[in-house]
Amino acid sequence: DGDLKFSLESVKKLKELMDENRSINPRMVVSKTTYSPCNEKDLPEEFQAVCKREDAPMIFERLSMAVRDADLCEICANAACSGCF
Repeated sequence: DGDLKFSLESVKKLKELMDENRSINPRMVVSKTTYSPCNEKDLPEEFQAVCKREDAPMIFERLSMAVRDADLCEICANAACSGCF
């Protein structure tokens, strides 16, 4: 995301956390642009620096969208994914 780089596994974990939080109670829909997983105990350590940023919720949302379909990401169909040979 911009000049920030994260491992694919960490971004997948982030997406899991974000998806779990949104499906807890369908009546209390959490806005995608305001939710931040920074208080989640399972948040990968490499995201701690992002949590200190004012734009953290938007960064997390963009990262989550980048791995929306993990299979496509792993075969390098998504330009946001790296490590392709």
